[in-house]
Amino acid sequence: MKNKKEIASELPDIEQLREELYREQHHRRYHQVLRSTVYTLVVVSAAAVLIAVLFLPVLQIYGSSMVPTLKEGNIVIAVKGTEFEAGDLVCFYSGNKLLVKRYIAGPGQWVDIDSDGDVYVDGELLDEPYLTEKALGECDIKLPYQVPDERIFCLGDHRSTSVDSRSMAVGCVADEQIVGKIIFRVWPLADFGTVK
Repeated sequence: MKNKKEIASELPDIEQLREELYREQHHRRYHQVLRSTVYTLVVVSAAAVLIAVLFLPVLQIYGSSMVPTLKEGNIVIAVKGTEFEAGDLVCFYSGNKLLVKRYIAGPGQWVDIDSDGDVYVDGELLDEPYLTEKALGECDIKLPYQVPDERIFCLGDHRSTSVDSRSMAVGCVADEQIVGKIIFRVWPLADFGTVK
């Protein structure tokens, strides 16, 4: 059996108790900060996904139908909505594919394209500074063409290769097909900024 002196010598002194208390408090604070950081990251990630799905879809461009405006591999951000002006870039579903084309005309408007690739909307030549070449391209609709109600007429910027509203395979785009309007390019960083 131990006597009082032996027991007293085995007990920690005040300095050892302070060090142990500090170590415990530090350990507890570390876990609180770690837990708080993980919760914050989860909430921010969930909010980012929710915003991307509901309001600002992020898309990667495949193919060459929008060259020179958009190139394969570009990553762009769209804004949900169906209100467009001539020249806006529209992303929409066609079958099970997501396509990006340029808004040309709305419901009830007349579209005509001549053999040189000049586009006329309601008899007026469309100013298209975003094109580097014009072409009639793949066109199996009868021109001039009146855009049906609740539909929009869209063309790709690379007119010789783009399959768009000139083709019955894609046709005019209905509101329920539309994802939104492309507004911003985030990749590559050299081209970072608004898309026109």
